[in-house]
Amino acid sequence: MGPWCGQMGVGGWVGMVAFWLVIVALAIWAISRLFPVQSGGSARATLDARLARGDIDPETYRLIREELDGLEAAGRGPR
Repeated sequence: MGPWCGQMGVGGWVGMVAFWLVIVALAIWAISRLFPVQSGGSARATLDARLARGDIDPETYRLIREELDGLEAAGRGPR
């Protein structure tokens, strides 16, 4: 082997590449766990969650729900 390779043979290089692939994969996995992707969900699910958290009162919930039902009936439903 040439001087750039040192005493490491083919097996050493394969092992080193595999080691760094594992390290990069673990880093990507850890980052994806720290910052999970949040799905948008439907407008109705968001509205239900707001009512459950107490962000809106039941009357406001009914008004918004009627508006959403009207949009869905018109074919322009929230996406």
